[in-house]
Formats: sequence, structure tokens, C-alpha cells
Amino acid sequence: MVTPQLLSIVEIGGYPDFSSLYKQKGYAVEKVDSMRKATKLLKKIKPAIVVAEFNFQSDFRDRTSSLETLMATMQQLPECKVIVFYEKEQRPQLERLLAVYDIYSTLAFPIEESAISDVLDKSQEQLA
Repeated sequence: MVTPQLLSIVEIGGYPDFSSLYKQKGYAVEKVDSMRKATKLLKKIKPAIVVAEFNFQSDFRDRTSSLETLMATMQQLPECKVIVFYEKEQRPQLERLLAVYDIYSTLAFPIEESAISDVLDKSQEQLA
């Protein structure tokens, strides 16, 4: 059986590294520190899960964040589930993104390990 891949994109961080949890759940983990690197990597790998941060950037004229660029690329991988971490005060801006793109789950900071574990369990149940 092929080990499913999980792409973790940590641009800002400030929360625990969940790599050991991802591995415990049976994923091979790829970790990058920018959306640009993630977009490039997605041309080589086809992860089952992508975990990314929503970082609202008011200086962008045509989009809310670099996550939108990633989501456009993700449309080539319709079976991949995207989990987004976000700051509660940025929920209105995130809603604009959710209206356009299919995001599997969103989790507000602070991220509890049990919450991300539950989301991963649910995604695996849907695959079974």
C-alpha cells in the first residue's frame, strides 16, 4: 500500500509542529515554508492532505492571501483535502475564500492537537 502524503505549509507558524501527529496518522510528511515552494512541490507530488495557514494580506489588490494562489493550483488535485489554520479575527476575509474554493476544514488558532487529529480521522474515514 502506498503511504498517503501530507503537505504542511508553515509560513508564519507560532503553533506546535504537528509533523509527529501527521506521521502517527500514517502520512508521509512534506514541509515547506512558503506558498511559492508549496505550489512548485505540488507539480511533483499529489498529497492526500494539505495543511496551510490563512494569512490575510490587505496589500493584495486582487486576492485575500497567498493561499488563493495555492487553491488555484489545488483545483488540479480535486481529491486532495485542504485544512486551513486561521486567526479568528480574519474569519470575514477567510469567508471570501471559502465562497470560491472547496476547503475541507478550517481550524481557528490556537490549534489543539486533538482538533487536528479529529479532522484527520474524519478525512481517513471518508477515504475508507
